[in-house]
Amino acid sequence: MSGCGRKPVAATAALPTGTAVLALGDSITFGTGAETAAAYPAQLAALTGWNVINGGVPGNTAAQALERLPALLAEHKPALVIVSVGGNDFLRRLPESDTVEALRRTATLAHAAGALVVLVGVPQPTISAALGVGLSDHPMFERLAEELSLPLHAKGWARVLGDEKLRSDQIHANAAGYRAFAEGLAARLRELKLLAP
Repeated sequence: MSGCGRKPVAATAALPTGTAVLALGDSITFGTGAETAAAYPAQLAALTGWNVINGGVPGNTAAQALERLPALLAEHKPALVIVSVGGNDFLRRLPESDTVEALRRTATLAHAAGALVVLVGVPQPTISAALGVGLSDHPMFERLAEELSLPLHAKGWARVLGDEKLRSDQIHANAAGYRAFAEGLAARLRELKLLAP
């Protein structure tokens, strides 16, 4: 992996049923806007048979999620970490360089613990995004995925949060939206050979 002297962990086979998978994130990982059972980690668990741990904390920035990561890795020993943070950094207008560095360190820590990492693109705030239309991922996610040779799940949240039928408010999904996101993520994980067809 660039910058840390380690090669990226590569998948050699699909992860079996019961595998511990950590979904690290903020309120859209937590499932704000829907019942707990409708949050995307619960939906992904139902689709995959994996033990998907909901590591979402509303309001978390990328740096705050990073602070929580060592304890989560030690407790759950996940084979895969799905990283979906950055939205609160954008809302708080934090320096992009700080967000990128926190995401970089998150990937490094997860790899050092023996986990695979999938990065999830998060929409960037724009005037059109504030209206819930024309959403697109912040370009930092594609750049970071390329730099660190990480698989990226692009446009998953942009598609969901750009559809008013799938939103509970301007920045959170509803139950149908979390289901749609989980289905799109599962399809991407199949492409990556992490999930059996």
